[in-house]
Amino acid sequence: MNTGKNSVYGYGRISTKKQREDRQMVAFAECGIPPRDIFIDRQSGKDFDRKQYKRLVKRLRPGDVVFIKELDRLGRNYAEIQNQWRVITKEIGADIVIIDMPLLDTRQKEKDLTGTFIADLVLQVLSYVAETEKLYNNRRQKEGIAAAKAKGTRFGRPPKERPDIFPAIYEAWENKKISARSAARELGVTHRTFGLWAAERSASEKNEK
Repeated sequence: MNTGKNSVYGYGRISTKKQREDRQMVAFAECGIPPRDIFIDRQSGKDFDRKQYKRLVKRLRPGDVVFIKELDRLGRNYAEIQNQWRVITKEIGADIVIIDMPLLDTRQKEKDLTGTFIADLVLQVLSYVAETEKLYNNRRQKEGIAAAKAKGTRFGRPPKERPDIFPAIYEAWENKKISARSAARELGVTHRTFGLWAAERSASEKNEK
């Protein structure tokens, strides 16, 4: 959408294939941004190596405006958000509007210096909180896994049950009557799985002696 010589764009991001950009698209439509001026990336927000984002930045000119529904749609990395915010608003001279956070609207910079200061401050605080929350969640997840393991909880896929014919197949393999690959084929498992089973059986027999 053009406003005089300046253009208005929408930037959105979804982090998984299951997510949909409907909410973001509705928000852009309400701002009067046509689909041709909307850029959507479908990947994680951990960095800015995104095809659509790069296309948008290359198109931006001084005075253009980028609408983003939520700050975390821009990114989840505190340092990167700060850097890209600087690139767009300082180096390029375009403006950013976070739709769900009215204080983050750099269009006010020429009218109200105090408003610009508040916007920059809010950005820093929100970005810091987002980064801290991510680190906290990662740490809490690791602590939870460690506690569960300490209680004997096992993670990952449950071990595959050995077929009833495993002892006979193992014995034939151990006596070199069949190869490991043939043994795996007879059991309907991968060569690696048979190797693990054989190693466990061998260790068990040694412990019993």
